[in-house]
Amino acid sequence: MKRAALYMRVSTIDQHPETQAIELREFAALRGFLVVEEYVDHGISGTKARRPGLDKLLYDAHRRPFDAVIVWSCDRMARSTKHFLQILDELNHLGIQFISQRESMDTDGPLGRAMVTIISAIAELERSLIVERVRAGMRRARLEGRRIGRVPLDVDRSAIVRDRKSGLSLTKVARRHGVSRATVCRFVNESNRISS
Repeated sequence: MKRAALYMRVSTIDQHPETQAIELREFAALRGFLVVEEYVDHGISGTKARRPGLDKLLYDAHRRPFDAVIVWSCDRMARSTKHFLQILDELNHLGIQFISQRESMDTDGPLGRAMVTIISAIAELERSLIVERVRAGMRRARLEGRRIGRVPLDVDRSAIVRDRKSGLSLTKVARRHGVSRATVCRFVNESNRISS
C-alpha cells in the first residue's frame, strides 16, 4: 500500500482545515493510500513561500516517509506558478507523487504535470486580476474623494503626550483618552522626534 501525506491550508483563522482533511482522508482511502502524516497551515496566505506546515512537509519528504502528497486543490499548495513548480520539482526529484483532489490530477506522468502547471498559471492569473481590480477600485475611490485606509484618530495628541510625560502609566493614559497603549507610545515617540 502506498503511503500518503496530506497537506491542508486555510487563509483565515475562522476557516477550518478539518473540512479539507475529511475529504482528503476519504479520497486517499478510495485511491488505496495509507495516510501516514498530515500537515496543516492555518490562517496563512498561499502567497507566502515560507509556511510552517509546508516547510515541515518538504523537510520530511527528504526522509521519504511517504510516497505521495495529496492536497484538496493546487492553490492550497501555492498561489504563484514559480513557487508551485519549485515544490513540484522538489517532490518529483525525490520520487514523490503530487495529487490534487479538486482538479483530479496527479504528477504520475507528463500529462498530469502539464495540467498542474496550466492550472497553477490560471490560479496565479486569477489572483493578479483580483489585485488589479482592487487597485482600480481604490484609484476610483480616491478620484471620487473617498478616504482609503484608517480614519485618523480624533484625539488630543498633545494632551496624551502631556499626561504620559507627567508620569501617568501607559494604561492610565490609554484609558483616559480611549486609545491603545501602542498609540500612546507612538504619539510620545513622535513628539520626542519633533522636539529633538
